[in-house]
Amino acid sequence: MATTQNEKNIKKAVKSSSKGKSATKTKTAAKKTTAKKRTKADKPVKNTLVLVESPTKAKTIERYLGKGYVVKASMGHLRDLPKSQFAIDVDHDFEPKYINIRGKGALIKELKKEASKADKVYLASDPDREGEAIAWHLAHIFDIDASSDCRIVFNEITKSAIQDAIKTPHPINIDRVDAQQARRMLDRIVGYKLSPLLWRKVRKGLSAGRVQSVTVKLICEREDEIINFVSEEYWTIGTKMKHGKSHQFAGELTHIDGKKLDINNGGDAKKIQEKMEACKWLVKDVKKTERKRKAAAPFTTSSMQQDAARKLGFTSKRTMMVAQQLYEGIELGRKGPVGLITYMRTDSTRISEQAVQEAKEYILTNFGDKYYPAKVNVYQAGKKAQDAHEAIRPTSVMLAPASIEKYLSKDQFKLYQLIWQRFIACQMVPAVYDMIAVATTNQAQGKKVKAGEFTLKSTGSKLKFPGFMAVYAGVEANEKDVVLPELSAGDEIKLTKVEPVQHFTEPPARYNDASLVKVLEEEGIGRPSTYAPIIETILNRGYVQRVSKSFQPTELGRVVVEMLKEYFHDIVDVKFSAELENELDSIAEGTLDKTVLLRNFYGPFSETLEKADEAIGHVELPVEVSDVPCDVCGRMMVVKQGRFGKFLACPGFPDCRCTKPLLRDTGLHCPKCGGSIVERKTRRGKSFFGCKNYPECDFATWDVPQAEKCPKCGSLQLKHYYRNGRGILYCYNDQCETRIDSPINKELEKQQKKAEKAKEGKNG
Repeated sequence: MATTQNEKNIKKAVKSSSKGKSATKTKTAAKKTTAKKRTKADKPVKNTLVLVESPTKAKTIERYLGKGYVVKASMGHLRDLPKSQFAIDVDHDFEPKYINIRGKGALIKELKKEASKADKVYLASDPDREGEAIAWHLAHIFDIDASSDCRIVFNEITKSAIQDAIKTPHPINIDRVDAQQARRMLDRIVGYKLSPLLWRKVRKGLSAGRVQSVTVKLICEREDEIINFVSEEYWTIGTKMKHGKSHQFAGELTHIDGKKLDINNGGDAKKIQEKMEACKWLVKDVKKTERKRKAAAPFTTSSMQQDAARKLGFTSKRTMMVAQQLYEGIELGRKGPVGLITYMRTDSTRISEQAVQEAKEYILTNFGDKYYPAKVNVYQAGKKAQDAHEAIRPTSVMLAPASIEKYLSKDQFKLYQLIWQRFIACQMVPAVYDMIAVATTNQAQGKKVKAGEFTLKSTGSKLKFPGFMAVYAGVEANEKDVVLPELSAGDEIKLTKVEPVQHFTEPPARYNDASLVKVLEEEGIGRPSTYAPIIETILNRGYVQRVSKSFQPTELGRVVVEMLKEYFHDIVDVKFSAELENELDSIAEGTLDKTVLLRNFYGPFSETLEKADEAIGHVELPVEVSDVPCDVCGRMMVVKQGRFGKFLACPGFPDCRCTKPLLRDTGLHCPKCGGSIVERKTRRGKSFFGCKNYPECDFATWDVPQAEKCPKCGSLQLKHYYRNGRGILYCYNDQCETRIDSPINKELEKQQKKAEKAKEGKNG
C-alpha cells in the first residue's frame, strides 16, 4: 500500500524529534560527566573559623584571608568571674570560678554554630596577656585543646602578617594566661574584700582598687606638695646690648665676682642695676660650637599617650580609642579596610627589618642621601620593658597621612599623622645647630666697680641642617633662630637697657594625662594596657577630678587614701606595687607560680583586713554647706562630688532631690550687663565662664577672664589656651587696637562657626 505524503512527513518529524531528544540526552550526560570530573579534580576548600575580638578587625582580616575562611568577633571576653560573688576558692589553691558573661548567650550560641561547621578554629585575639586569656577562655567554651596549634598572633593587620600567622599557629601560652589570671584575681581580692570595709566605714558605693589606689595617692601627695610649698623671691637681671651699628641682642647677668647670681630682694637688684648702667663693657670670650639633636625613639604606648596629650590635647582614653581604630582597620575606598598601625599596647622601641627598609626607601626617595644615616638608628627599650611587640609604627610608610586624610576622622588623622611622622623621623639623621655663646664683662668704673666684676651671657642658635625635623619637629616646633651679631673678644659693647625682673619660685605642677602616665611608667605601676583604664577609673569613682586638664584629688579621694595609708600601707605603697608587677612578669615568663604569688599576698592582707575592721570607726566626710537655698524646701544646699565634678544638692535627700550646678564667682564683672562672671560646668564637666544673669544675659566664653584690664581700652581681658598648652592674652572688645591682626581673631571665628554648626545640627 502506497504511503501518502502526509504519513511520510509525520514519520520524518518523529524521527527528527527522536534524534533531537537523543542529542539532548547526550549533551546533558556530557555536562554531568564534566561537572563530576571538575568536582573530583578540585580539592574541597577547608572551612576555617578565625575568632578575633572586634567586628572591625574581623572585617579587615576576612578580606585578607579570602575563600575558605570565616572570621567572627567574640566582642572581647565571653567568660569571666561573676560580679555577684567573690568566686575565688582561697582554700583550694585560689581556684577561680568562671561563668559565661550574662548577655552574651546568643553570641556564644552563634559562634558555637560556626565552630561546629568548621574543620579548624584559630584563636586570634590580641597579642598581649589579656588577649592570651581571651583565647584560653574561648578554647574552653568551644572544647578546643589549648595545647594544640590553635593560637595565631600578629603585630599588625596587614595581608602578609595575617597570612604568616596562619602558617605558624602555636599552642596557647599558659604562662601568660596565668599572669593575666593572677592580676585579675589580685584585683578581685582587693576590690571585693576592701570595698565592703569602705562601705561600712565611709559610705556605700565606694570601691578600692590595687593599682588605682596608688595612683590616687600620687595625686594626693602632689597636691600636698603644692599646698605646703613656700614660695621664695628671687631676681634676675636681663640686658639689651649693641655692638656698633648691629641689631640689639639680649644678655643675662650670670655671675658677680665669679659667683653665680643670687639676688633675693629688689633693693639689691636696684643697686646692681645702677652699677651696671655706669660701666663700659667688652666681649670677654666667644665660643662657637655645633650641636646635634637626635630624633626621639618610635612610640611606645606611654610615649604616644604623652605626646598626644601635649600636642593634640587628647586624654589617654581618647588616644587609645583612636589608636585601636587605626590598628583594627579603616576603610580606604577601593582598598577596603586597612590596618594602619601596628599593635598599640607595647613598651618596646624595636622595629622590624622590613619596616626599617621601607623607611629607608621612603627617606632616600623623598629627602635624599643627606637625610639617611650611615648606620641604622637603633633605640634601646627601658630596663623594665617586656619587649613583647614592636614599637607603634605605620604598617606602611607609603600610606602618607595626606594621601588618606579624606578617609579618616579628624582625631584619626591627627593621631595617625603623629605616629607616621615620629616613625619616619626616628630613622633620619640628627638636626644640626650652629651655637654661639658670648661672655661679656665690665671694665673698671673708678673705685665703685672693679674690672670683671659682672659677667653677662648671650647665646645664639641657628638651625644649620633640619635632619629629622624636616618631618617631625617635636618639642622644638616653636623654637626660633636666635642670631647674634659677629663678635670677637675685645669688642666694645654698649648696654642699651638693664632690666631687673622679680620672680617667685613655683610649686610643682599638678599631674596631667602626660605627666601622670610618665610617672606611672617610671615607677613601674601598671603596664601599657592599663594606663588609660587607671585614669578613667579614678575619675569615675570620684576620687580625683580633672580641672583645666590637670588632676586634683577630691575630699573623698583624700579620706580613702589616708585610711589605706594607715591600715593598708602595702596597697598604696609605690614600691610594693612595682614589685608586684615584676612578679606578674615572672609568672608570664614561667619562673613563678601564680598560686605562690596569690598565697603570699592574701595571707597578710586578710589579717590586716580583720584588724582594720575592728580599729576603724565610722568616718564622717566633711560637709561643705553653701549659701544657696533649695528651691523646693528652702534648706541650705550642700556641695557634693559627682562624676563630672562638684554640684549643689539638697541635704534633705532622698525626700528632696533638688540639685543645682555649682557656680564659682570670679569676682569680675560681665562686659555686657555688668553682672558677676561665674564659672560653670558643661554636662561633661568642662569649665566655661558666663554671666550670672543668664538667660537674660548671654555672655559666655571658654577662655579665662583676667583681673587685669586691657591697658589700651580698659575692657575685660581673657586668656585663651591652645591645645599645646600655650596661652594668649587678648581684649574682649573686638574694636580695641590690640585686636588688629591678632591671631586670636581667627581662633574666635573658628569657635563661632563650630558653635553655629552644632546649633544647626541640634535644631535639625
